[in-house]
Amino acid sequence: MGKIKVTACEIEGLYVIEPTVFQDERGYFVETYNQNDFREAGLNMEFVQDNQSMSVRGVLRGLHYQKQFPQGKLVRVLRGEVFDVAVDLRADSKTFGKWFGVRLSGENKKMFYVSQGFAHGFLVLSDEAEFAYKCTDFYRPGDEGGLAWNDPEIGIQWPPQEGVELIISDKDTKWGGLADTFRF
Repeated sequence: MGKIKVTACEIEGLYVIEPTVFQDERGYFVETYNQNDFREAGLNMEFVQDNQSMSVRGVLRGLHYQKQFPQGKLVRVLRGEVFDVAVDLRADSKTFGKWFGVRLSGENKKMFYVSQGFAHGFLVLSDEAEFAYKCTDFYRPGDEGGLAWNDPEIGIQWPPQEGVELIISDKDTKWGGLADTFRF
């Protein structure tokens, strides 16, 4: 029996993963990735790149995706708390344009697997947050795409933060909405 609990989300291709945490008076130990446990749970991805970032309260990163070389991402928070979001961009999906969000924190130790074909972003809810993620393909700067974080067609319900001004990169303020980006 594996040491993780995997919960499939209402959008196919998204999973919330809860590892077993061994805790005592010294602190805790958690195995954040074990290929055998993931495969036993039906998650057969292979990772090629690990990334880590630190952001302050109010930072909103995203919504990002790779166009020709999509990445699956296993994301988690080492310290602090974020609201993590994925938007379905798979043209043939019955949930195209739908979003799912989950709170990830250093305290709850939940992880979120975002399959290939999704845009991804997060909002920092704590004073600081250290964010780590494993990717199934390499980042290619020329292949990057994005969506407006506040696109009304998608309608993400970001958690309100009283008195906190959002901090968004110039790049992330220039992305178009779903209708502008995906014309069928």
